Amino acid sequence: MSSFPVTAIRDSSIKLGQFIKLASLVETGGEAKEVISAGRVEVNGQVETHRGHTLHHGDVVTIGSVGAEVGGPDDEDDYFDEATADDDFDPEKWRNM
Repeated sequence: MSSFPVTAIRDSSIKLGQFIKLASLVETGGEAKEVISAGRVEVNGQVETHRGHTLHHGDVVTIGSVGAEVGGPDDEDDYFDEATADDDFDPEKWRNM
């Protein structure tokens, strides 16, 4: 596990260019292409210059001092509280208080 935040992907793999946009390490596809081809992107500590490089769960991508770890769908922050999911909450009751 890395010290970088985990960015969940829905499938078992993702392309490097797509991931660095998804993880907000760059803002645009053009910027992704530029930093990758310039050799500024590392995958698991190794420089990667191919935008189509396939990443898998657990891979760590860094650009300088910022980075993100590839996570699975179960790694997504979920604010759904299973303990209260089936309660009898009535929004109308609270709306008029």
